[in-house]
Amino acid sequence: RVSFMNNQKPQKPTLSGQRFKTRKRDEKERFDPTQFQDCIIQGLTETGTDLEAVAKFLDASGAKLDYRRYAETLFDILVAGGMLAPGGTLADDMTRTNVCVFAAQEDLETMQAFAQVFNKLIRRYKYLEKGFEDEVKKLLLFLKGFSESERNKLAMLTGILLANGTLNASILNSLYNENLVKEGVSAAFAVKLFKSWINEKDINAVAVSLRKVNMDNRLMELFPANKQSVEHFSKYFTEAGLKELSEYVRNQQTIGARKELQKELQEQMSRGDPFKDIILYVKEEMKKNNISEPTVVTIIWSSVMSTVEWNKKEELVAEQAIKHLKQYSPLLAAFTTQGQSELTLLLKIQEYCYDNIHFMKAFQKIVVLFYKAEVLSEEPILKWYKDGHLAKGKSVFLEQMKKFVEWLKNAEEGNQQLSSQVE
Repeated sequence: RVSFMNNQKPQKPTLSGQRFKTRKRDEKERFDPTQFQDCIIQGLTETGTDLEAVAKFLDASGAKLDYRRYAETLFDILVAGGMLAPGGTLADDMTRTNVCVFAAQEDLETMQAFAQVFNKLIRRYKYLEKGFEDEVKKLLLFLKGFSESERNKLAMLTGILLANGTLNASILNSLYNENLVKEGVSAAFAVKLFKSWINEKDINAVAVSLRKVNMDNRLMELFPANKQSVEHFSKYFTEAGLKELSEYVRNQQTIGARKELQKELQEQMSRGDPFKDIILYVKEEMKKNNISEPTVVTIIWSSVMSTVEWNKKEELVAEQAIKHLKQYSPLLAAFTTQGQSELTLLLKIQEYCYDNIHFMKAFQKIVVLFYKAEVLSEEPILKWYKDGHLAKGKSVFLEQMKKFVEWLKNAEEGNQQLSSQVE
């Protein structure tokens, strides 16, 4: 056995070496996109503009022609009618076909029919998926080489293919190319693309796809740096008839601004910055990012509650909470100037006490503290009690608040009776 293995060893490399050489030579002879192109174009010319027949022809040809190797040529022909030279122009000396996206009619229905051709082809030959994605990325970089009508058709087609999942939203990266952005090509293309995408699905589905590839916060980059504002984006896309996209981007910005605000607030609190400085900062942020007071009060509440290690013992946590919240009540009071803000805060407290089981019994104590500290006033408390509360732990909290609410209703004499009747 040993000698047999020794005999085998030297043969291995020569064997694979020989095989490798032949394969290399075959490849040189066979790699000929022009010949491949001629076959495809001839077939398309025979099928004519009947896209059902086109799909059938492409399906059958995959068995005879090497789609894997000539994917780029295949997709060039289906989109532009022939092989594209760098930059997006069609090579002059090449045969070309009119059975392609660029020669088709510029309307949504025609592009939906073409999308079906691509869908069927890629479903049938799964390995074309990657090649098609690369093709679309390339076509987007070539946009300046195409006519406006060709760009519109490509945009509609891309939107439809994004909607049905044939393409991944990461291809949009190509639109952030500096030259395309600078000349306004990216933004104009995006309008047509998003219109057809939203038309197929809706803005929520679009948002999910964008979020998956971290593209949800990058849409402003479709414009040059000096125009990357929510105002500019909103005006441009609203005027183009894409109000829902404008609102989506506005919301994204607000969400981002709210996260930033919360982060900064927590840092200021942990440093122990004076309240007047914190209040000033928050008011500036509200104005700059168009954040409403009810939203801000929930951010402050979350920040205040997250700066503490809470005691695990229920009997001690209420005492700890009252001490902590008393200290921060001036900060909260600065942002409860509207009834809606007070009601929002009450709901946040209810939610917090329900979600954190140790706080279940502390709800009424917190509300009374905030009433004394003028964070909350009668009306919102009564509104909360009557019909403004959440379902979470409702019976427990309403029971806790019963006496206090009755006192509020009857309290003509004012504050001096508060301590004796409530505590």
